[in-house]
Amino acid sequence: MQAQALPPLSIQQTIEQISIEQVVERILSSRQITRQDQYSLLALSTLTDQEQALINKVFDRLRLGLLRVVN
Repeated sequence: MQAQALPPLSIQQTIEQISIEQVVERILSSRQITRQDQYSLLALSTLTDQEQALINKVFDRLRLGLLRVVN
């Protein structure tokens, strides 16, 4: 069964309304990352150690080919 695609989020919506944890959970559960997801994860200038670890987890999986980049 394929994961249901969620509607794309603007970068501003992502930063204001959705936590890093929620973005990462959506990316990992769908096994897909959009450019907007990438930009939203990199847009914040200050991150906690936990947030940085979550972002590293996403990009590690991307490098390993476990995530698909979609528009």
